[in-house]
Amino acid sequence: MDLLGILMETFASLSINTIKTALIWLLRAAWIAGILPVLIASLPSPRLNSFHTLLLGFAKRGKIMSSSSNRFTVPQSFFLHFYLLGVVWTTILLMGIWYFAYEVAPLGSESLSYVAAVNHLTGGSHVFSLHKSRFTTAKDRFNVWKSVFLLLLMEIHVLRRLYESFHVFNYSPSARMHIFGYLTGIYFYAAAPLSLCTFCALEAFNFAADQVAEFKAEGQEMLSIMDFDLWGYVKPITRLGWCQWAGAAIFAWGWFHQFCCHAILGSLRERGDQTAVYVIPHGDWFEIVSSPHYLAEMIIYAGLLVASGGTDFTIWLLLGFVVANLSFAAAETHRWYLQKFEDYPHKRPICSDHWWNC
Repeated sequence: MDLLGILMETFASLSINTIKTALIWLLRAAWIAGILPVLIASLPSPRLNSFHTLLLGFAKRGKIMSSSSNRFTVPQSFFLHFYLLGVVWTTILLMGIWYFAYEVAPLGSESLSYVAAVNHLTGGSHVFSLHKSRFTTAKDRFNVWKSVFLLLLMEIHVLRRLYESFHVFNYSPSARMHIFGYLTGIYFYAAAPLSLCTFCALEAFNFAADQVAEFKAEGQEMLSIMDFDLWGYVKPITRLGWCQWAGAAIFAWGWFHQFCCHAILGSLRERGDQTAVYVIPHGDWFEIVSSPHYLAEMIIYAGLLVASGGTDFTIWLLLGFVVANLSFAAAETHRWYLQKFEDYPHKRPICSDHWWNC
């Protein structure tokens, strides 16, 4: 047997709970690995100056990166790749888990009746009954729909960022970012959506695989009973708790202000302008902090944490990664503003007085 066959056989022999546990701890380890270097580099110790400089070199991008520092860099316009990946991956997860939730984890009596009818018409299909047995409690079904809600918020976020990449930002040709920062961004937009749905992502994947196999076996007979029920997909989301809607409100607050701040940044350079001239941004949260788009990003992920109920340590680490890395970048941006503009408002905090001044 070849190596691939051995690996597939080993993987198939593992239980889904074992694989899920391994995935969760892998994600947590990766988030911690991204947080710790920033925390260490931020310690006020002269012995860490060289490490701080090294990490700062990885984090620099755009205006705060020297135009002569092109080694191991890529154009900052490659930010587009982050959001393309984010939209595609989040959409796949959202559609798969939303369908899985509708079929396997009903919240109301109507959905329960629907699944029972489907099972009856398909002769007690093992695809539905087997997976439904994994989510017998109301709490489990609620958590599945909570994952759908979190992914829906994430989808709204990455779609807006993709739109901004095309229609708001006009990066200077000289704007670069380190390849390490580029790879970190690729990882982030692959791991962040997955971190929001680890509770049921593997079950949804298995459910989809089983459905494909059953569809191949039974052919078109399944299609006649799979009528699309839009309200059936939406109604369970309206039954989520106050925690989810409070988190969504926090998310929307940060989302709106980040859009405003990005519009301000985008307006500083005309579309097609090839110069690298920078001016002090004003308006919205720029009047109170130096990097309000970073602060808004922190608020967006804080909203996701609140919407999750705050019980998933993986999402706590996701927020910690966002806060640590953006705080580090915001501090350097603030120093750049102070060095570049003599009339820069010195009383303007880095991110916010309430975020430890970053």
